[in-house]
Amino acid sequence: MKKFFSLALIVMFILSLTACADAAKKSKVKFKKKELKKIELVESPLHGAPMIIFREDYSDVPIMGEAVATQAQMVNYINKRNPNPKINCSVENLVHIYYVEAEREGIRPDIAICQAIKETGVWAYGGDVIPEQNNYCGLGTTGGGVKGEFFATPQLGARAHIQHLLSYTSKRPPRTEIVDPRYELIKKFRPQIFGKLTKWTDLNGVWAVPGNHYGEDILNLWVQSQMPDASDASMDAANLKILLEDDKAAAYVYRGIVNLERENFFDATEDFETALQAEPELKEALFDLALTQEKSKNLDAAIKTYDTLLAIDEKFVDGWYNRGRLKLAKNDFKGAITDFESSLAIETINADAYNDIALAYFKQKKYEDAWYFMQRAAAQNSNNEIVQSNYEKFAACVKVKKK
Repeated sequence: MKKFFSLALIVMFILSLTACADAAKKSKVKFKKKELKKIELVESPLHGAPMIIFREDYSDVPIMGEAVATQAQMVNYINKRNPNPKINCSVENLVHIYYVEAEREGIRPDIAICQAIKETGVWAYGGDVIPEQNNYCGLGTTGGGVKGEFFATPQLGARAHIQHLLSYTSKRPPRTEIVDPRYELIKKFRPQIFGKLTKWTDLNGVWAVPGNHYGEDILNLWVQSQMPDASDASMDAANLKILLEDDKAAAYVYRGIVNLERENFFDATEDFETALQAEPELKEALFDLALTQEKSKNLDAAIKTYDTLLAIDEKFVDGWYNRGRLKLAKNDFKGAITDFESSLAIETINADAYNDIALAYFKQKKYEDAWYFMQRAAAQNSNNEIVQSNYEKFAACVKVKKK
């Protein structure tokens, strides 16, 4: 911790030297103080979203196994990504088909669906494959207008997809009649991979070429599909996780996020605190608890939670930034500036932090410092609407003196 604060102090020192150097080089400015009193600068938004607990390393996630996401969650995720998917059955029916076909072969159905989501663009298509093919994983497509395989029904298309995955990860034959036209080709002509690729990241450069991050892309979708929202599907999944008690801390964090999304702040707080009773240094639970405490206007408690989080992980950049915002709201300007500068010591490109440093100085009527940091914020991000609005309002009250 001491090393990090030393780094933060060095950065602060460099920033102050840079400010002095810049001030010496640039033309002096005059501030229209009467006009400045009439404007109001806006703080930048909270950083970071609620965090679920993901215990597995991507490189360790197996192709075979049980689903983590429920069917209702997958339906909800698909509908959110594409309200009008080009599927020859209902979304609910297709998801159910995948779970039946994949579970029969021991393949993880929720991740297989995420592979289909990647391959079809959430069933929006747009490439060589057309919806009528019921080809959900690009079987037989090689580019250049080659459409690949056709399947008579969504069930056969999903079954072929699962069988093709099986050919990569197991030498055991499918438990149903083979409908994947390429299954025997893999077995005969690619013995180096037949039944030997057991992890999703093993598909990199094999299923898709070059596909350097193919498996990671699928797993990113899978993690996103598990992110809870305010829906009944998420609450049902959360209660099931708690009932199973496979991972108490993770289960309560998950339900806490559902309650947070539903604005049930009291219940959310209880869930995150229960998770922390199981694992007192669980960063995800601490961060989610701090977010909940801020939303419920309990700023002092949120600051204390960030104190605990940053003592555990001094590189948690959103922790520094968000705690700075809370201190700014309590008019602890010195503490806020220190936290924003600590966040900049970790993440140097952060227009929001520069904006809020400017705001802290502005509220103290230290207009020279405020103007300097407002310029830094605007220079870093020209697409940040809050920063640009603040900059324009401030600039209208600044007059450059001629030498």
